[in-house]
Amino acid sequence: QVQLVESGGGLVQAGGSLRLSCLASLRTFSVYGMGWFRQAPGKAREFVASVPGDGSMQDYADSVKGRFTISRDKFKNTVHLQMNNLKPEDTAVYYCAASLRFEDVRTAPGYWGQGTQVTVSS
Repeated sequence: QVQLVESGGGLVQAGGSLRLSCLASLRTFSVYGMGWFRQAPGKAREFVASVPGDGSMQDYADSVKGRFTISRDKFKNTVHLQMNNLKPEDTAVYYCAASLRFEDVRTAPGYWGQGTQVTVSS
């Protein structure tokens, strides 16, 4: 059974940084595309970033380009989201996602974590 467990959320002031982590219980972690999504109160869940199994590229939402960095550690079955220069509008529950097809990560990932809260104060 696939499990994705996020950690690293918390409260931070605007301009600060946080690093989210997602531990994946995937036997073949390196073949899965991984991604991060977020959902703010009263809003739909939205794509944030994704990375393919081989880590050869990264895809970002325009709203986080230049501030967030997604990376993966194949030895620890973990994907990270480094978030810098955080803004109050980044406040949301952040979810880890996985899909066998990288093309599906952004639109229809097959697996989801439970989420971790990120709150950015102004």
